[in-house]
Amino acid sequence: MKSVPILYWSRKASSDSEYQLARKTISAMHGIMPEVVSGDIDVIELLSKNPESVLYYPVFCESTGWWGELLGGNASVTDKIIISPECQLMAIEIGSEPVKKGQNQLLAAEIYPASGFFKKMNSSIATVADMLATDAGTIIALFSGKNQTQFINVLESTGNSYLGCIGRY
Repeated sequence: MKSVPILYWSRKASSDSEYQLARKTISAMHGIMPEVVSGDIDVIELLSKNPESVLYYPVFCESTGWWGELLGGNASVTDKIIISPECQLMAIEIGSEPVKKGQNQLLAAEIYPASGFFKKMNSSIATVADMLATDAGTIIALFSGKNQTQFINVLESTGNSYLGCIGRY
């Protein structure tokens, strides 16, 4: 594990049981309490200033677009820790780790809202984790899947675009 854990917390922390559980979980993993940051942050900038850190980013139910700023950057999701049914922590670090067989990957794509893609894509290839509509009429989507090659093949065969992998857990 990296030496300095950082917990980003976007909600009011006082009397928040998920916040307390997140801190306790991170402390158990690293042996020290995490530094806590709140407010607006730039994930890439924060990790660039703290290259030996692991940023724990909470993703709550109904969170959308949390992963957008990781596209095109050199930070990626390296682990996912479930805190509660409503909250999971994404461990984000600078650099990327090699793919291990059978590991879940977070794959981003720009898709056209047409049934052809959804008919070809099935849960054995990838499942949708998040979707955002664009002004151009497309959808920027995050998928979770184990086989990047199969995912790209389905995308390209239906006229959609692969944007990249933002991590593995």
